[in-house]
Amino acid sequence: MNMETSLASIHILVAKLKEVMFSKETSNRIQSFVSPSAYDTAWLAMIPHPTEQSVPLFKDCLEWLVDNQKKQGYWGETVNGDLPTIDALPATIACMVALQKWGLGTKNIQKGLKFIQANMAEMLHDHLHHLPPWFSIVFPATIELAESSGLKLQFNDHTKLLLADISNQRTQILRAEENAVKWQHLPLLAYLETFQSAKDHVDQETIIKHLTEDGSLFQSPSATAQAYMYTGNQKCLHYLMSLVEKCPNGAVPQKYPMDEELVELSMVDQVQRLGLSEYFSDEIGHILRKVYRSYMVQECLIQDNWNHIAEKLYKDAIAFRLFRMHGYNVSPWTICWFLHDNDLLHHLEHNYRHFTSLFYSVYKATDLIFLGETELHEARSFSRKMLQKILTLKNIEDDNLVIFPNLLQVINEELSTPWIARLDHLDHRMWIEQNKEGPLWTGKASFYKLSCVHNTDLMQLALQNYMFKQSIYQNELHELKEWSKKWGLTEMGFCREKTLYCYFAISASTSLPHDSLIRMLVAKSAILITVADDFFDMHGTLEELHVLIEAINRWDGEGLRGPSKVIFDVLDHLVKDITNTLILRWKVDVTEDFRSLWRETFNSWLTETTWGRSGYIPSVDEYMQTSMISIATHTLVLTSACFLNQSVPKNKLKPQKYENITQSLMATTRLLNDIQSYQKEQEEGIMNLVLLHLNQNPDAGMDDSISEVKRLLEVKRNELLKHVFTHDDDDEFSNQWKHLHLSCFKVFQMLFNSANLYDSDVELQLDIRKAIYVSPEYEFPKHLKPQTTIQAMPKKENMMISARYVQIHDGHLAHVGMNIHQLSKTSMTNVSSKALSSAIFGSCFI
Repeated sequence: MNMETSLASIHILVAKLKEVMFSKETSNRIQSFVSPSAYDTAWLAMIPHPTEQSVPLFKDCLEWLVDNQKKQGYWGETVNGDLPTIDALPATIACMVALQKWGLGTKNIQKGLKFIQANMAEMLHDHLHHLPPWFSIVFPATIELAESSGLKLQFNDHTKLLLADISNQRTQILRAEENAVKWQHLPLLAYLETFQSAKDHVDQETIIKHLTEDGSLFQSPSATAQAYMYTGNQKCLHYLMSLVEKCPNGAVPQKYPMDEELVELSMVDQVQRLGLSEYFSDEIGHILRKVYRSYMVQECLIQDNWNHIAEKLYKDAIAFRLFRMHGYNVSPWTICWFLHDNDLLHHLEHNYRHFTSLFYSVYKATDLIFLGETELHEARSFSRKMLQKILTLKNIEDDNLVIFPNLLQVINEELSTPWIARLDHLDHRMWIEQNKEGPLWTGKASFYKLSCVHNTDLMQLALQNYMFKQSIYQNELHELKEWSKKWGLTEMGFCREKTLYCYFAISASTSLPHDSLIRMLVAKSAILITVADDFFDMHGTLEELHVLIEAINRWDGEGLRGPSKVIFDVLDHLVKDITNTLILRWKVDVTEDFRSLWRETFNSWLTETTWGRSGYIPSVDEYMQTSMISIATHTLVLTSACFLNQSVPKNKLKPQKYENITQSLMATTRLLNDIQSYQKEQEEGIMNLVLLHLNQNPDAGMDDSISEVKRLLEVKRNELLKHVFTHDDDDEFSNQWKHLHLSCFKVFQMLFNSANLYDSDVELQLDIRKAIYVSPEYEFPKHLKPQTTIQAMPKKENMMISARYVQIHDGHLAHVGMNIHQLSKTSMTNVSSKALSSAIFGSCFI
């Protein structure tokens, strides 16, 4: 499959998903995402017509039961392809009772009985020690219902013992709930359909008293169905009729109405984590604006049960993270309110195994801490402690909120390598591979799935998009290696050969495959910086270094030879390439500004080399002023940022004009480098902040100095995050500009998180293969094979990929596709001209 076909396939899927998932015209859109509940549908199917008791009121519900039994004989959700979840037991029994009541589905009932007979004992035994509380309430009641309906269920002695154990659990739960100030799960009336016997009978007055405004009992279709059959209340009937109207195929969900905001937030979160946000940016923005407005007017509601409180905290954590990631002004108290509820904290700690998804969501939200937000640090510490306890468990199948596939592996990765030290491209791969099964959401008496969070088209798009990027990366890396070889950078002898590492870091932190030109220019700059830095640190004599600096200051390489000549020639060619491209793009000449930027960087290297070889020890301020320049991250960011905003070349390239966000980036990347490189630099006689602190504090040990630099790093990192994720009304910088800084920092955090990986020849090899060469490990279900596969892109010289945009309302640009150009051999400048004349480039990430 060629590139154009691959890209066309991607955009077909995008258009399809936009229509299915995000279309504003789709009636009852959110409800359509929720998988049906066979259990609740069965209860509606049991209701007789009010004027003709011998026929069902909701025939469509009954017909759905006949038509939607699994081939193995059960009704309910599946895991691992086609294995039934534990809620299939009560759901299957309830469905058989409904069919038998109306004399339908004899074959269905026989298949259901065979399934129960063959599988119930094993399923109960496997889940006995981690059954969800609702199962212990519901399942014994469905057994009683079957017996009272004349359904012949036969159990051996072992099964009877298991059922007796579960019945005892039910008794204990009901006794505890009757005396509780706040219910563990849902109010007992939400399980009205389970109270069959005379001793459990609930009077009509109590039922009617607890009906909500919509006529339901706690938005539960099954409980409301029983309430109507008990009372004949017309409000209940109106609720049920309205529900069935919203479900034209006859299958109803386990709850109605759903929390639409939670569904939409979960959908946005999934799209982002799969690496697909670039295709749905307008739709994501619309959802977040809508939910944010709702959050701004919400009042604090007193909840009457722990599970509702936990669900609210789970939702608040997702909302906080998404709001903050998209620049909304959101208070830490959006999620930190739980810290001042001692009863809630005690409940969460005591029942931690039931709230894995909650702790995971809170922990991820606290990735985005700004300076001074101590309450978020407290929330992070608490959730991390709970997650560490959860990692000692063998399974987490009894989560009260959401059961994510492979969540223990994800949590282990999250705790061992923080978000800020992981590159987005590899994070997307991990999430694709860990989502072979969609999450199971825990309802009142059954699990359910959200098709907007996990469906074949969405996963196919994620997989194709990832492999499409890999095809581009393979081609670009081949060209970059040829470039390094052509200029002699791979054979210098004295320096680190980091062509592969530089390109990996840049490509794995980018999200837009059409940024081919910018990505290549940044990669070349990073390679040159590595070579030149090593020349100043290890190889060049002071005389050679001064001669090179003089040549750069006058920007004339005449008389240079050896490595100095190679370095200057590459630098001169690179600056010409970039500045000529910018002349074509913005009609502005920033040649002298770029030269000054590089002069500043080279002069900082000379200063540090002079310090090291003369034995001079600078003050901390003097050291930081120079070393923030010598780390050269501003050189990478500002040159590439010029393609994002026309104002950048004019205003932001001079030292006195460096913005706070750029200065924070320069400081944090320097501190990261110094923490992991002090031993090597001590041996080489190179100044380092850890060593400088140790020298100026005789009573301090090495660990003390490292701790102090880490403390400074924490402060500067939180400052940087605030600059990135805070947007003021008069903010002149785009999200692309800010995330460019963030991506650069994440690369450095990845390289220097626990060791100096940049100087290792082996540590990054596996990640490089996963990012560029090896397709994600993902298999679609056998009955849902993807429509297409993507082959690696053939190696083609002079290929350009550019984005197509159209101008829409308010001057905004909408991404409508990509162009693939096969160009004749020409200079990089001419390539840039052709690409930039027909495309507006999106953000570039280092």
